[in-house]
Amino acid sequence: MNRERVQDNKAVNQYRSFKAFYPFYLSQHQQPACRAMHYLGSTLVLGLLLLSLWLQNGYWLLLMPVAGYGCAWIGHFMFEHNRPATFTHPLYSLYGDWVMYAQWLGSLFKSK
Repeated sequence: MNRERVQDNKAVNQYRSFKAFYPFYLSQHQQPACRAMHYLGSTLVLGLLLLSLWLQNGYWLLLMPVAGYGCAWIGHFMFEHNRPATFTHPLYSLYGDWVMYAQWLGSLFKSK
C-alpha cells in the first residue's frame, strides 16, 4: 500500500461524528462567495424538487446533483481554492451543506 493511500485512509477515519466534522467543514467555507454558491446550489436543489413534484415529472430530479454539486464545486475551485470535503467525507459533507444552509436561512429571519 502506498503512502498516499494510507494518509487518505487516516483522513477519512479522522472524524467519528458529524459534531467533530462540522468545524472542519466550516473552515473549508470561509469565503462568503463560496458559501453563497452553496446556498445557490441548495436553493436550486429545493426548487428542482418542487418543480418535479408540481409537474409530476421525475426527470427534473436528475438535475439536482448537477445544480447542487455544480454550484458548490464552483465555489470551492473559484473562490475558496480548496478541494471539496465531498471527496473524502461524502455523507458528512452533504449533511454539512444542509446544516449550513439552515443556519444561513435562520440568520436571515433573525436579522429582520
